[in-house]
Amino acid sequence: MSSTRPISDFIEKHYLHFNAAALVDAAKGYKAHLGKGRKMMITLAGAMSTGELGKILAEMIRQGKVDIISCTGANLEEDVMNLVAHDHYERIPHYRDLTPQQERDLLDRGMNRVTDTCIPEHEAFRRLEKHVVELWTADDISGSRRFPHEYFYAMIKSGVLQQYYQIDPKNSWMVAAAERNLPIICPGWEDSTLGNIFAGHCITGDCKPQMMKSGIEYMMFLADWYTANCGPNGIGFFQIGGGIAGDFPICVVPMLHQDLQRASIPFWSYFCQISDSTTSYGSYSGAVPNEKITWGKLDIDTPKYIIESDATIVAPLIFAYVLDM
Repeated sequence: MSSTRPISDFIEKHYLHFNAAALVDAAKGYKAHLGKGRKMMITLAGAMSTGELGKILAEMIRQGKVDIISCTGANLEEDVMNLVAHDHYERIPHYRDLTPQQERDLLDRGMNRVTDTCIPEHEAFRRLEKHVVELWTADDISGSRRFPHEYFYAMIKSGVLQQYYQIDPKNSWMVAAAERNLPIICPGWEDSTLGNIFAGHCITGDCKPQMMKSGIEYMMFLADWYTANCGPNGIGFFQIGGGIAGDFPICVVPMLHQDLQRASIPFWSYFCQISDSTTSYGSYSGAVPNEKITWGKLDIDTPKYIIESDATIVAPLIFAYVLDM
């Protein structure tokens, strides 16, 4: 009889050493963490949404294997862009060989390249802009304020984007997150395409900057959420890539300890980072997990894993293991 978990069995049989063994250890640690009834944060850096991580991350969300997400503005919007414009994307397998003129030709065609994948500006960016601007201007008139991700949730839940769907919505992690009303932290949202578009509308007077809730307010929300959900043992931290998506939320624990004097708040109780940033001087993304002990983020006995590899390969395998696939 064939196994009901072929991916997990394959991983356990063949992933025995080096980065492969670290992958297995991290996946088993993730399952053990959830098995103790503890919650997990996933952080998304890079272009994981354009890499279509949503195909498996959505199932993680649906099955309750993730309780909160921190992501860049790019990952927030690019999952929805893929949802509404997938058929217009172009893959450039020979991207390493492109000349500057060929890159300019892509620009002139409105094809914005992310490694080997081009995002179609008109079908992706502008399609979303039409509907989100309606929400922005309505809030500007009414005086309402929302977080950036809440505008995406509003568009998804209203059904206004369904006319454009070009993939099965079950493969969109943002659709799954909206259905669960999953908490999202999006630090530095201004550094995204829609963030730039919003700035443009503020310059032209269509909106006011104050209507968009800020990164400080995201941290305030996260402080309350962590306090309410950490219990006596803390929350897990699964970091994909480096950058602000991970750096920002992990600091909530030392802030609660040092700035709010909440001594009873537990440290993060699981930590894993998938990154191709090798250990180097002055590099936060390349710092070994033990360095986080000195900053009051992790404790001595916090399970710590680092997998130095490509997250587009590693993350789906770990998620498949957690899902017993």
